Amino acid sequence: MARPKPSTVGNLAISQVPLGDRVQAAAYVAGLTAELATLVRRHRLDTLGCLLDMVRLEAEETIQRAGHPSDADRQPAAE
Repeated sequence: MARPKPSTVGNLAISQVPLGDRVQAAAYVAGLTAELATLVRRHRLDTLGCLLDMVRLEAEETIQRAGHPSDADRQPAAE
């Protein structure tokens, strides 16, 4: 498996970027965009929040098409 590559913004290291496969990358993008959407909405950047939600949904769909459940699918159903 390929080693993760550090993600950077300027000179600041953000996190390890998974380079293994499409599903791993999509899961990383889904998690990251969910956090970013929360951040931008906190600062009233609603259009950016909507765009990030669209990216997250596309990433989650990629995961589902590959047969891997997303975090939303792992939650128990309400009785």
